[in-house]
Amino acid sequence: MNTPVTPIPDVQSSIDTRQIAIDKVGIKDIKYPVRVKDRAGREQSTIANFNMYVSLPHNFKGTHMSRFVEILNEHEYDLTVQSFKRMLVEMIKRLEAKSGHIEMAFTYFVRKTAPVSDVKSLLDYEVTFIGEIIEESPPSITVKVVVPVTSLCPCSKKISKYGAHNQRSHVTITAKTNGFIWIEDLIDLAEKQASCELYGLLKRPDEKHVTEHAYENPKFVEDIVRDVAARLNTDNRVAAYIVESENFESIHNHSAYALIQNDKNNH
Repeated sequence: MNTPVTPIPDVQSSIDTRQIAIDKVGIKDIKYPVRVKDRAGREQSTIANFNMYVSLPHNFKGTHMSRFVEILNEHEYDLTVQSFKRMLVEMIKRLEAKSGHIEMAFTYFVRKTAPVSDVKSLLDYEVTFIGEIIEESPPSITVKVVVPVTSLCPCSKKISKYGAHNQRSHVTITAKTNGFIWIEDLIDLAEKQASCELYGLLKRPDEKHVTEHAYENPKFVEDIVRDVAARLNTDNRVAAYIVESENFESIHNHSAYALIQNDKNNH
């Protein structure tokens, strides 16, 4: 004789009577292995940190938290902007929501070649993909990359007899995309507007080269954000952007900072 199965109540789907909708509900800080495709056609295996949220109507008590994890577990994503967009759309469908938001932050490596010795090394960058659907609108994808560079002070160069102070800086580009764009494209753009780019490994001739290159290319923090913004203004793949530059000053115990933001659709 079979024992009757007692149904397990679905508490999350029960009715809530407070008449207050929730803008974002979901899971935060879940780590998951992913493979990210790079511009050279290779794949990088890395660990990504995910935040995944959906909206919740006022009449539902809760969302189904396990479904967020199921979306990650059921797919070994080869991450590009396009596949990230598909994951966002799938989350909205599985959670039966009208709005959704995913953030995926990970460390990304670029193999760089030293300018004189040609020695190769890896340099790390912090990258975040941000996907959002609002009230069943088409998905929007934003790519954020933090690019470490060198900046050399024009004022110090002008007034000093024996050199100029320089510092490591972070140029952060947060770009809402119109179409496909490689992570490396944004990295290249930022590095070319700095006094000099960074390398993981330099020999003595390389060190001489990068030091002299920075000296011949001084940039205020204001110069860096303006030059990066000017390049982004001409890139049709970028619909809107925020450019930030933070110089970790070598002669002060504070940073210099500048920001430019532009939504091209409003022009």
